[in-house]
Amino acid sequence: MIQSTLARTWPALFALAAAFLLAVLPFASTSADPASAKAIVDAAKARGEVGEQGDGYLGFVGQQSDAQAAAAMTEINAGRARVYQDAAAKTGVSPSAAGEAAALQLFKMIPPGQYYKPAGGTWTKR
Repeated sequence: MIQSTLARTWPALFALAAAFLLAVLPFASTSADPASAKAIVDAAKARGEVGEQGDGYLGFVGQQSDAQAAAAMTEINAGRARVYQDAAAKTGVSPSAAGEAAALQLFKMIPPGQYYKPAGGTWTKR
């Protein structure tokens, strides 16, 4: 009974988590100046150094070489972790499922020339 109820409600919960995440994810940061961290990461993405991962977090496409980008990425990932925890609490999904839902939506918005890495996959250039 519980499994069948979960199977029926899972798509709705997943959709709700994805909508919630997309509404708040652009502002997920731990600093007083989230725009600065976002600008640094956006520049690193444009250079092909940083990309979106299937778990909903940012990652280095190759070797980490830019300390400023690493710090900004760590800051944004910490903010995303909080958002995924909040989404999990509000929607009944796990934080990892919330991150995966966000990743699926983020992948759709990646501009040409930038990288993404699906869960279990390899880095791919759009």
